[in-house]
Amino acid sequence: MHIDILTLFPDMVESFFRNSIMSKAVEKGLISYSIINWRDFTTDRHHTCDDVPYGGGAGMVIKPEPLSKALESIGAREKRVIYATPSGRLFNQEMALELSKEQNLVFICGHYEGIDQRIIDEYVDDEISIGDYVISSGENSSVVIIDAIYRLIDGVISSESLEDESFTGELLEYPQYTRPERYCNKSVPEVLLSGHHDRIATWRDFRRLEKTMLSRPEVLDSASLDTASRRKLIELLDNKGTCQKWT
Repeated sequence: MHIDILTLFPDMVESFFRNSIMSKAVEKGLISYSIINWRDFTTDRHHTCDDVPYGGGAGMVIKPEPLSKALESIGAREKRVIYATPSGRLFNQEMALELSKEQNLVFICGHYEGIDQRIIDEYVDDEISIGDYVISSGENSSVVIIDAIYRLIDGVISSESLEDESFTGELLEYPQYTRPERYCNKSVPEVLLSGHHDRIATWRDFRRLEKTMLSRPEVLDSASLDTASRRKLIELLDNKGTCQKWT
């Protein structure tokens, strides 16, 4: 996959691609990227990229001309263009999986009061929101979306690591433990030390249900649970969120 990021603040994005799992994906050739500063496409001596909004109001709006030229320079009309904005569709794992199958993605990092609507009308394929709140940096929201997408590409992370993650299989992930066996007067659940794979799998399935019910109960409304999972859920509800049978 190739990712183009259009931004006024390249340094905010560059560090993401040079660290952790993303840097390894780039080294392996699974991901390539370009960071384009659309300030380079201005024509006035002040490199002006924003102006006051028509109709009045507070703040500034990103001008269309430099951003349009930047988009044209990378052939954006032939690629899938994403604009992260609070007014977009709410981002989720299903959307991340869909986007991970694209060969080319373009991200526009907005600022101030946003970008001129004509850029959205002309170039943008997806307006995406990372949550019901507002932040000042389109770079941060774009990186959140990119982070969720690229890790789903074959070869970036082992398929085993992805199988039991939150929202994979429609539920949250089960609790994780590592050494030491006892910490802060709390012990690792005995079942995880048993070496009994079937019991461990049963415990993890139950804990996924329990955590989802307690933290994100609305997720269960659309989850396609099998008979065994529904039975466990009923036992959870009957015991108000805790069921000793599965500990």
